[in-house]
Amino acid sequence: MRTRIAPSPTGDPHVGTAYMALFNWAFARHHGGQFVLRIEDTDQARSTATSEQAIFDALRWLGLDWDEGPEVGGPHGPYRQSERKDIYQQQVQSLLNKDHAFYCFCTKERLDAVRAEQQANKQTTRYDGHCASLSAAQVASRMQAGESHVIRMRVPEQGDCTFTDRLRGPISIPFSQIDMQVLVKADGMPTYHLAVVVDDHLMGITHILRGEEWLNSVPKHQLLYHYFGWPPPELIHLPLLRNPDQSKLSKRKNPTSVTYYRDMGYLPEALVNYLSLMGWSMPNEEEVFSLQQMVEVFDIDRMTTGGPIFDQAKLRWLNGQYLRQLDSAQYAQRIQAWMLNANKLQQLIPLVQERAERLSDLLPLVNYLLGNLPTLSEEDFAHKSLQREQVLKVLHHTLSTFDNMRDWQRDALFSQCQGLAAAMELKFRDFLFPLFIATSGRAVSLPLFDSWMFLGADMSRARLRTALDALAVSNKERKRLDKEYQALPTLMAAGDSPAN
Repeated sequence: MRTRIAPSPTGDPHVGTAYMALFNWAFARHHGGQFVLRIEDTDQARSTATSEQAIFDALRWLGLDWDEGPEVGGPHGPYRQSERKDIYQQQVQSLLNKDHAFYCFCTKERLDAVRAEQQANKQTTRYDGHCASLSAAQVASRMQAGESHVIRMRVPEQGDCTFTDRLRGPISIPFSQIDMQVLVKADGMPTYHLAVVVDDHLMGITHILRGEEWLNSVPKHQLLYHYFGWPPPELIHLPLLRNPDQSKLSKRKNPTSVTYYRDMGYLPEALVNYLSLMGWSMPNEEEVFSLQQMVEVFDIDRMTTGGPIFDQAKLRWLNGQYLRQLDSAQYAQRIQAWMLNANKLQQLIPLVQERAERLSDLLPLVNYLLGNLPTLSEEDFAHKSLQREQVLKVLHHTLSTFDNMRDWQRDALFSQCQGLAAAMELKFRDFLFPLFIATSGRAVSLPLFDSWMFLGADMSRARLRTALDALAVSNKERKRLDKEYQALPTLMAAGDSPAN
């Protein structure tokens, strides 16, 4: 038995990635199989080495080791998709030779027009096959002329794709709903749909445990397995983590980075224990258990398909259970590892050394960086030059910008805030005031941008979300603020563009 996790290194390590990794890991470990880590970095514009390393660190912190993958090696490498381009080109050529794929020269403008017409006619939006019948001579002529092109897969015009999911049973999806998927992009890089099938087969993956959002993509993948003549792995689509309002867990509503929970003082064994309770339970319904105890009795068929709620209060309670199991020496060691380590202190010293007169001044200066803030109220944001509406815009627009940032660097943060202040026609000092309050709970604190660098992206975003909650922003106000943010003359000033 071989399972895998294949995250994209495009941001902070998401708890959803850890959740999927946990069940793949536990399933493989229970059956004495292998767990493979693969990096899906075909999105070269957004993938970063920093994000990749953060994924490695997060999985290791949680105790989820991998048998094959980056930093470990193995017989099926390389384990980064960006290093497997020749493999994909060889496989897609076999599809072209068998007429299971074709070259497409359609421009973005034409595709947008086709999509708009289909939407106007309330049709399924999909490629219309415009280039599917080009002759070999026509293709050769257009390629020789240097026309930009992609490679698409052929999809049957009639019939259904029927497959079985281990948790959900037989599922049937008409081919009329399936797009002629792009397999190779204009830059020569494969899309996810080609790469995932090729990699899973060549790496010998026997069981695919992934999120239920991939169910609608199964027909594309099953077609590719059929075209290649390969047996497909067994499919197990797990329920997605949800916010309390049943929406998909998102950084726009909750802290989602594993790094956030680590920096807030959660124990790794508590977080992984909590994630294991998301849609699964021990045979005796016990709630506090170790990874090893989970592996010993793990049965994937005990998973439910209902969307599990990621409940912050329940996670805090569970973390408290683990803390109380420690003796005083162990507790002290955890405190030291969490915050009193050399790396954290070295980040703090430059912020406080020029401001402190006694060593004991350290805690009053940095206490807001080491935990949650006191409860904020609307009165805390009162300002002589700003109305409530302006405060809301500063907090909302900054949070929206931070949500879209991939590179959390001081200069980029400063540039983004300068651009927002100018777009909102606010003095920079006035613009920063609500952000000081949201971040530190006080109007005067350590330098704001240095504070954000110490806190990190997810914790800084969490402070801004908490501030908006303190101002009792309604859903109607949020939607209006979203529209106003999108209408700003410039959204990004540091090379970032809105992500997902």
